[in-house]
Amino acid sequence: MVPASGDVAEVKIRAVNTGARVLAKVRMKNGSVLYDGDAAIDGVPGTAAPVELQFMDTVGGATGAMFPTGSRTDCIDGVDVTCMDVAMPMVIARAEAFGLSGHEGAAELDRNRGFFERMEAIRLAAAMRMGMGDASKSVTPKFGLLASARSGGSAATRYFMPWNTHPSLAVTGSQCMAACLLCPGTVGEGLLKALPSAPAHLALEHPMGHLNVVIDYSRDGDRFELNWAGLVRTARKLAEGQVFVPTEVWRGRTS
Repeated sequence: MVPASGDVAEVKIRAVNTGARVLAKVRMKNGSVLYDGDAAIDGVPGTAAPVELQFMDTVGGATGAMFPTGSRTDCIDGVDVTCMDVAMPMVIARAEAFGLSGHEGAAELDRNRGFFERMEAIRLAAAMRMGMGDASKSVTPKFGLLASARSGGSAATRYFMPWNTHPSLAVTGSQCMAACLLCPGTVGEGLLKALPSAPAHLALEHPMGHLNVVIDYSRDGDRFELNWAGLVRTARKLAEGQVFVPTEVWRGRTS
């Protein structure tokens, strides 16, 4: 389906659920996919061949706008949040607004049911403002927390699914939270030590390490435009097998 000449095959993907386009650069060897490599993802055991992903058309896929409430910061239940739709509709807040450091482990956060109750109330109210209706039985919008980095990254993140803490950080959520850090007027503004030039390489700290995200953007005063977001995943061959179907099954279908 895809020309396999050279060391890298470019695979153009269309995500049918959102209409987004993704360009994947897959390592090749002798016309076949290369699975072995030294690319590592924090939270995933082992190493494998890198696959570079470049996401386009990620803005407003679920709500039609980057900021579906019409504001870059909203105050809900006394907490400042940014309701943002980049790859995934999210409600993003500073960890300190909940009395948290933003560096708690996933298990510690899961035990903090008081935090989850307050977070869920804010998430449901934000969903209504975002035009997403009653989200009490929906996993979207997701919720995320931001804090200053402690482990050499650009910023610390915690991502919720939404009724449990993600053990690391979702690919879609990483793009939205990275964009929040770069955009003026959001709850993420000011957390980066310096505003990086485009394309910006951000290392987002999560409970199991770091996730590196690349954001190509332009910013002029209050104007912010996101062109594409990229990150690296890995190609690991997990299983291969054959299924044998009895001849009489095919005879029954053709008779």
